[in-house]
Amino acid sequence: MRPTPALRAAAIALAAALLAGCGAADRLATIGQPPALSAVENPTTQPGYKRVSMPMPEAVPVSYQPNSLWQSGATGFFKDPRAKNVGDLLTVKVDITDKAEFENKTKRERTTSEQSGISNFLGFETKFAKVLPGGVDPSNLVKAGSTSSTEGEGTVDRKETLTTNVAAVVTQVLPNGSLVIEGKQEIRVNFEVRELIVAGVVRTEDIDADNTIASEKIAQARIAYGGRGQLTDVQQPRYGAQVMDVLLPF
Repeated sequence: MRPTPALRAAAIALAAALLAGCGAADRLATIGQPPALSAVENPTTQPGYKRVSMPMPEAVPVSYQPNSLWQSGATGFFKDPRAKNVGDLLTVKVDITDKAEFENKTKRERTTSEQSGISNFLGFETKFAKVLPGGVDPSNLVKAGSTSSTEGEGTVDRKETLTTNVAAVVTQVLPNGSLVIEGKQEIRVNFEVRELIVAGVVRTEDIDADNTIASEKIAQARIAYGGRGQLTDVQQPRYGAQVMDVLLPF
C-alpha cells in the first residue's frame, strides 16, 4: 500500500516538528549563554572534506645551480617566508566589491482577424439552410479573431562590499606545486558569531614577499561570510513556515 500525499505531508510535518523540538531543547540549554565557538580542528578530518584532484602537467625535476646557495623562486637569501608546505600559514586579503545593475522592459501586442465565405458553390449554397436550420450566410461562413498582449518589466540593483583579512592553512600541495588552502575565522560580538570561510587553490608565485595573497588570485575560490546567533535566528523563518512554503502549491 503506497502512502497517500496527505500521509506524506503529515510525516514530513512530524519530522520537522521533531527537528524543531531538538533545536528548541538545545536553545533552552544555552539560555543566557553566548554562542560557543567551534574547536580548532584539522580541516582534512571534517565531514565532507575531499582532496582536490585537478589536471596536472608532467612533473619537472628541480634543478640547482652548482656551487650556489641561492634557491630558485626564493625571495630571501637565507630563508623564504612564503607558505609552501602542508601546515604552513598565509594571509588572504579579501577585497570584494561587486555591483550589478540591470533593467529590462518588454511589451508585445498582437491582433488577428480572419473572415471567409462562399457566395457560390456549384449551386449548393442554397442547401446550407437545410443543414443549418438556424440560418446561414454563405458569404460569411467563418469569422475568427484573437487579441494577445504581453508586458514584462524587471530591475536588478545589487551592491556588495567585503574587505577583511583571514589566515589560511595549506592543506595540500598539488603535483604542479600549487597550494590548496582553507581558512576559517569566527568573531563573537555579544550573542552573535560572525564567520568567514576562505578556500581555494593558489600559486606560490602569486604569494607576496610578506606571505599574503589577494583573494582575486585564488582559483576555485570559495568565500563565505555569515553568522549565527540570536539576530540570525530571528531573521530566519520558523521550521514549520519553511516546510509549508515548500509543500503548499499556492
